[in-house]
Amino acid sequence: MGTLDGKVAIVSGSGRGIGREIALKLAGEGAKVVVNDLDADPAAETVAAVEAAGGQAVSCVGSVTEEGFAERFVQTAVDEFGGLDIIINNAGYTWDSVIQKMSDEQWDAILDVHLKAPFRILRAAQPVIASAVKQAKAAGEPVPCRKVVNISSLAGTGGNAGQANYSSGKAGVIGLTKALAKEWGRYNVTVNAVAFGLIKTRLTEAPAGTGGTIDVQGKEIKVGVNPNLLAAMEQMVPLGRGGTPAEAAGAVYLLCLPESDYISAQTLVCGGGFSI
Repeated sequence: MGTLDGKVAIVSGSGRGIGREIALKLAGEGAKVVVNDLDADPAAETVAAVEAAGGQAVSCVGSVTEEGFAERFVQTAVDEFGGLDIIINNAGYTWDSVIQKMSDEQWDAILDVHLKAPFRILRAAQPVIASAVKQAKAAGEPVPCRKVVNISSLAGTGGNAGQANYSSGKAGVIGLTKALAKEWGRYNVTVNAVAFGLIKTRLTEAPAGTGGTIDVQGKEIKVGVNPNLLAAMEQMVPLGRGGTPAEAAGAVYLLCLPESDYISAQTLVCGGGFSI
């Protein structure tokens, strides 16, 4: 028996990195998971990993910023698994510059993926959740506690030089979280955020300036942190190291557990003791 048996979850950006670990963790605890990635292959690999471990998953490939994606993502959960209980807004990337060198394109792209996309996914989910609650009440059944976990960052709680766009988006996620917690409490939905500190993923470990890039819909975006800077950052963490994607997923999982059913509108910092 898993702690999330019978639950249906959607996890954006779950083909790789932290999102993949979140999908694996939720599925490992019994949830049926809709996996999303920009690219079909990583999504398929996560689905295969879930199934190999005895879980259930399907993929919904596409960019979270595309028109109509949010509705398709939510509908996949309904069509494949019959409902929706857990929403994890995780998809995102960084595109850094100091403000005088930051283009409107950079600003818009990062705000779109980190703030507008979660807004759209939550908006698309509302009719599904409201209908399920109405049906449960009409049948005289208890309304189960559903969960939303939005992913923020220490850049959103305290800002970060060179990341005006990312910091603004992640701060906005916290505002969205607090607003939705107030709107959706009547549906017995908890809405929380996890703000990550230094987590070692492909976005941090490929040294900048050495060819480390990711492709985002045809754009080559530089990623990675200089190894010396990364080591200095780790020394600032009380636990003495950056976190792993699996540890990041554990923080998200905490807010999906039944034991967190009376926790809402909160931002949990997952930073090894470091915060801004």
